[in-house]
Amino acid sequence: MASITSFSVTSFNQTHTLVPGCRISNSSSVFLSTKGRTFSPLTLQRRVPRFQIACAARPETVKKVCDIVKKQLALPDGSSVTGESKFSALGADSLDTVEIVMGLEEEFGISVEEESAQSISTVQDAADMIDELLESKSA
Repeated sequence: MASITSFSVTSFNQTHTLVPGCRISNSSSVFLSTKGRTFSPLTLQRRVPRFQIACAARPETVKKVCDIVKKQLALPDGSSVTGESKFSALGADSLDTVEIVMGLEEEFGISVEEESAQSISTVQDAADMIDELLESKSA
């Protein structure tokens, strides 16, 4: 089995060899050779960047979720809870997380599926899910 310990890079129509036996002749092909044996060129394909559009929850939803989390975990008033706060970092165990979800269901008048509840790890995750459920409920 052959392994590559270096490689070559082509930039501005110049070929640079950084690893013996491997070179990139242009921006779309790689040539490999080892012990005098040359292999068929590998064709490189450019990948189209993928964009993901996500709408963040409304600030008032995030604030309500923060307040509910503070209450359920009995955190002191000076505790900092933000959208990026992870439940585990705030000291919540699995039972606490279930109680938080129940509190959110009661406060917002929603029902959270068990699968959705298991995917929540931050305050922002919970707020995003709540806004999605409220939006689908009103549609």
